Amino acid sequence: MDAFRPAPNLVPMSIEQSASRSAALPPAPVHSAVAVAPPAPGEGHWAGAPSAVAHDGRIYLAYRLRRPVGQGRGHTVVVARSADGERFETLLTITREEMDTESLERPALVRTPEGRWRLYLSCATTGTKHWRVEMIEADDPARFDSRSRTTVLPGDPKTGVKDPVIVRRDGVWHLWASCHPLADPDHTDRMVTDYATSADGLEWTWHGTALSGRPGAWDGRGVRISAVRFTDDGVLAFYDGRASAQENYEERTGIAVGADPADLTPQGDAPAAVSPHRGGGLRYLDIVDLPNGDVRLYYEYTRADGAHELRTELRRSA
Repeated sequence: MDAFRPAPNLVPMSIEQSASRSAALPPAPVHSAVAVAPPAPGEGHWAGAPSAVAHDGRIYLAYRLRRPVGQGRGHTVVVARSADGERFETLLTITREEMDTESLERPALVRTPEGRWRLYLSCATTGTKHWRVEMIEADDPARFDSRSRTTVLPGDPKTGVKDPVIVRRDGVWHLWASCHPLADPDHTDRMVTDYATSADGLEWTWHGTALSGRPGAWDGRGVRISAVRFTDDGVLAFYDGRASAQENYEERTGIAVGADPADLTPQGDAPAAVSPHRGGGLRYLDIVDLPNGDVRLYYEYTRADGAHELRTELRRSA
């Protein structure tokens, strides 16, 4: 990995400062609404893994639909649009067959400084435990064409890469991606989050691991950053964590902070947000700043029947 170059204008964030900033943002499902229901009831049927962008008075959302293992897994990514942030109309769908992948995971929807749109897609390499990330660009989110895709995060024989979180700040593209070791077949579910930067969002320079799980803790088996917010004081991140391989697919949401984006530290001894049902899964949090100062949350939530639904919450600024 290349040596780390700090992002500009970052100074250390104290625990007290990070606590005050993060207290208002973890999900509170009792105040949420269902934005997208799973296609069918029961375990293995999911609607979730959201990535949202507010633009021109609307919210654009990319999310993943999944069936149980053996029935198709992550079979479709949907791009949708909403005027109120809760009720969405589908603009297009991209299937696993179009992407030549065994399964699709969390997408990342991004608007470029030039006003174009990008969709980063996490793709499982067929017949392996390997993951890669491919990108499609279009002038409108309703016009993504899988035939124009290009691989931007190929991973390597020892590492699968997926679930990118992408933030642009001060002319730099920042990326956090879930990385899985592939050498030991019994441990491919383990994950850390690595950090990279880019001048264009296409060619990335890696700077090492930004967040790791804590042995013996609720996040000891793996951590996956789901949302990042730069502040005047440093970096505030939310992440998915699990303690064991058995908790795969039922990660809960935690909080991490740091003085720079390549070095984040988990906070607290317990998750910040969980579902009360089954394995407690509440994961893939995304946070969208609205023009009026409000904030909208999107996340994947485990229901009582074991299915996962995509939920949203509106947080008023005053």
